Amino acid sequence: MQFSKLLIVLMFSIVVASCSTSPTGRGQLIFKSDAELEAQAASTFNAYRSTLPLATDRAKLDFVKCVAQAVVAELDPPYSDIEWELAVFESKQVNAFAMPGGKIGVYTGILEITDDGNQLAAVIGHEIAHVTAKHVNERASRAALTGIGIEALAVIMGGGYTGGAYTASQAMSAGAALGLELPMGRGQESEADVVGLEYMAKAGFDPRAAVDLWQNMAAIGGKKPPEHLSTHPANETRIENLISQWQKTLPIYNQALADGKDPRCVKSW
Repeated sequence: MQFSKLLIVLMFSIVVASCSTSPTGRGQLIFKSDAELEAQAASTFNAYRSTLPLATDRAKLDFVKCVAQAVVAELDPPYSDIEWELAVFESKQVNAFAMPGGKIGVYTGILEITDDGNQLAAVIGHEIAHVTAKHVNERASRAALTGIGIEALAVIMGGGYTGGAYTASQAMSAGAALGLELPMGRGQESEADVVGLEYMAKAGFDPRAAVDLWQNMAAIGGKKPPEHLSTHPANETRIENLISQWQKTLPIYNQALADGKDPRCVKSW
């Protein structure tokens, strides 16, 4: 009993000491440092570049570079002070990512469903927002904290590391996924959509194109799990959320155009 009380106090202390606020006001639990994650990201990014085939089509490379540079130019410090690295991977995967420390990866598969620079800017803005909103730190912190909590609480509930404790751990892991990890993932995705829209609008890309992008995504997608069992919002939910941001992001976009920002990133193939 004393052990369980001590554990609860310890976990509570970690939570209180680590809470912060995300760009949209959502509470965050973060104790994984930027430096730690940047080192891991650099190693992973280098491994990707050395093992995955890199795209060689100059038109595709120039297109992605044009969009990425325009979006990155709108970031605030400390992210504007980073020398961002870009890699374009030759793959049918419909995917892209950004990592702490200024790493951007784009798979050529996603270029097949983005009609123009505006839609690719929605993708890249979204991925960069995961970094600037510290979603990577948050996920890493949650994973570490949840893992520790589940293991320790399983000992209390089951009396040891075998038998009933294993069953308790499994049950709690499933509960954590449904009650904590998946909703947090959807919250992060929605937040990255909002922040990413602002980045693309500031760069002179039309934020309305994000809706077209997700309509394209919906058209190619197969059967998807129910939203409550997914780490991402349903396409319909996502589109509604994006449209709700137009009142805020369209004036930003119009101001960018008035300021002469015109990326002119042309998809020429």
